[in-house]
Amino acid sequence: MQKRLQKLAIASSSALAAFPLLATSVSAVTDIAAPSGFFTDIGVLINKALQFVLVIAALLVFLYLIWGGIEWITSGGDKGKTESARNKITAAVIGLIVVAASFAILQLALTFLGVGNINEVIDTIGG
Repeated sequence: MQKRLQKLAIASSSALAAFPLLATSVSAVTDIAAPSGFFTDIGVLINKALQFVLVIAALLVFLYLIWGGIEWITSGGDKGKTESARNKITAAVIGLIVVAASFAILQLALTFLGVGNINEVIDTIGG
């Protein structure tokens, strides 16, 4: 029993002796800068999300236009298939106009507000 107490006393004294070294290493770890993520600001996130949505919309419009063109080519003169292909092409062109108009309206509104992009608007609102 006495040997156990001696071992415990030695272990605790060596742990206490190492404590200043441990405290120094912990304070050194806290000086490390926090990693910055891809989106450092909510404005950047919204701006990137809008860009992503516009790119995806443009790609979908392009694919729908291609699909309508292929359907038109393979219709073989069938009036129903040709009409369906024409409707797809018309819908794709209208979709492209809507995407371009939404982007233009956003840019126009930002210009009238006197800001360059969405980030400046969010920064102004955020304080």
